[in-house]
Amino acid sequence: MWTCPECGRSFKNQNQNHYCGKAPETIGEYIAEQPKMTQLYLKEVWNAIRSALPEAEERISWGMPTFWKEHNIIHFAGSKNHVGLYPGPEAVAEFANRLEGYKTSKGTIRFPYSDPLPLDLIADIARWCYETGRHP
Repeated sequence: MWTCPECGRSFKNQNQNHYCGKAPETIGEYIAEQPKMTQLYLKEVWNAIRSALPEAEERISWGMPTFWKEHNIIHFAGSKNHVGLYPGPEAVAEFANRLEGYKTSKGTIRFPYSDPLPLDLIADIARWCYETGRHP
């Protein structure tokens, strides 16, 4: 167990990424709290989804940037080595052929920082989640 010296919370992993104190209230705040390199990728994902879903509300849900319209449509988040996209298991199955080469599991897609982001694919997944009502 590792205990954060700032907030005193205990975690399984050493130097676990977490929020000490008040969690961000907006997607912009969430991104601003991430490492600089991660911010660039998160902004690209944010803009791709925002363009695909202009009518969706932006919020933080489950501690992640979320697009919402009567329900959660899609989430995304920064991790140590990748951007995680959380469209739900049905979306991962629907787009399986276009997701070859990316790690996926239980409704999660990992886009590594070492590769360019497939922004058209991310937008297509977001639209599919919205149009079908299948969401995380």
